[in-house]
Amino acid sequence: MPEGGCICGNVRYNIEGEPVMKALCHCLDCRKISGSTYSTNAIYQKDNFKLLKGSPKTHVKTADGGNPITSYFCGDCGSTMWRDGDSFPGMNVIKVGTIDDTDAISKAKPGVELYVSRRVDWVPATEGTEQKAMS
Repeated sequence: MPEGGCICGNVRYNIEGEPVMKALCHCLDCRKISGSTYSTNAIYQKDNFKLLKGSPKTHVKTADGGNPITSYFCGDCGSTMWRDGDSFPGMNVIKVGTIDDTDAISKAKPGVELYVSRRVDWVPATEGTEQKAMS
């Protein structure tokens, strides 16, 4: 079962099974959280997620889609590891870059891209993925 955590190692989690969905998100929140053009996410049932170590801090805000979303991050190093909220009820949106497996990003080819209306113009659509403009 894959494990992951923050960069300093103070918060650790594991996940089991396969993700319900793999998605790239181009929303403004994901840009800020990733410090990049988009975030790579694997969405898992909450029942398949277990916090192994540490107590992440949380930040709740209204997401681009209008629903509240909670970010879970390490209070020491600041790494955001997952999010949850009304847009994905009963799910955790795992930031794939926080999974320990060095091939996790390669294995996370998305089935969908979200908020493509906000995609930066020099980033092409991922071939074979559903494209959702959102709001």
